[in-house]
Amino acid sequence: MNNADLTRRKDAATPRGVGVMCNFYADRADNAELWDIEGRRYIDFASGIAVLNTGHRHPRLVGAIEAQVKRFTHTAYQIVPYASYIELAEQINQLVPGDFPKKTALFTTGAEAVENAVKIARSATGRSALIAFSAAFHGRTLLGMALTGKVVPYKAGFGPFPADVYHAPYPDPTHGVSVADALTGLRALFKTDVDPRRVAAIIIEPVQGEGGFNICPPEFMHALRALCNEHGILLIADEVQTGFGRTGKLFAMEHYGVAADLTAMAKGLGGGMPLSAVCGRAEVMDAPPPGGLGGTYAGNPLAVAAALEVVQLMRDGDLPARGAALGERLRRHLEALRPRVPELADVRGLGAMVAAEFRHPGENTPHPEFTRQIQARALEKNLLLLSCGVDGNVIRFLFPLTIGDDTMTEAMDILAQVLPA
Repeated sequence: MNNADLTRRKDAATPRGVGVMCNFYADRADNAELWDIEGRRYIDFASGIAVLNTGHRHPRLVGAIEAQVKRFTHTAYQIVPYASYIELAEQINQLVPGDFPKKTALFTTGAEAVENAVKIARSATGRSALIAFSAAFHGRTLLGMALTGKVVPYKAGFGPFPADVYHAPYPDPTHGVSVADALTGLRALFKTDVDPRRVAAIIIEPVQGEGGFNICPPEFMHALRALCNEHGILLIADEVQTGFGRTGKLFAMEHYGVAADLTAMAKGLGGGMPLSAVCGRAEVMDAPPPGGLGGTYAGNPLAVAAALEVVQLMRDGDLPARGAALGERLRRHLEALRPRVPELADVRGLGAMVAAEFRHPGENTPHPEFTRQIQARALEKNLLLLSCGVDGNVIRFLFPLTIGDDTMTEAMDILAQVLPA
């Protein structure tokens, strides 16, 4: 068995709609390193799309999963419950920002968390309308696609989408959308498209993931909180990608000093196991009747065991702070390379959520071709990078927060080799 053979089998057995970035196949992995079936080693700056904040196969997570698999693997929590689900919910209630009583429900995927947050918001408010933002990404399910603010490849050819979903401009001063512009756009929606008294929730990523690692300005988040309070609208923070240490805090909303009513989380929560959650105000979370929330695999015992260890690792290793220090080191490195890379138009990030944007020199237009070249050059030198952004012209760096210092240095050396024009 080799990579070429598996590619032929993949093409014959699986649909092209499941796009695959790499032409090799994983055999084993450890922390920030991965080996393919032919023995070639890679440094993983993709982390399973921001899932592996605690790295591949952290020994403590492996131990927790092994201990649980010896006891039971599945009961369906809403049929036969188990203590670990409750323990994790209690810990999440304590950790999510907001000085109010909270409750948490567990699910499986980020899209599932988002959809359940919407269900809860609609049940609690008796309203149906939803507002999301341009360049947002909230999942590949039907409602997730409706909320997402990027057409290709996520929405093209898959409509029609659920109604009563509206999009406002995301504040992005780097690309000419000021906080004032974004607020004007929201107020325009209320005048021309939807009565604010019909809006159940506004959902926002504190830092847009797929949209290009665009950071929400604190001024806008405070204004958004005030606007929601004024109109009785619930604020949903989509922390699927930003949560669990990625931005230098356990949750990105900690940077803002205001709290969401509902928080959706996934990815880093399970440390590689499929797990998501919605945490919110207790009275809001209690709005759906018994049976209104759940799922066959929601809160899987193996994933819960891993998540409990993830939470403890975040504390024991102060991983959010370590991620912030590593992110600052990477940003300094990229900034130092900018004078010799005229296409490198911007370096931005919050904590370990770092991105580099590439534009045509002089024209200041997106340069996705150059971005793909950098990604391909890095892959040739065994460094895995992901792109993002509406125009596909941003490289996002998603190293594990547990990455070793030597491995981080090696990765930055590779970046220095592939970034010159």
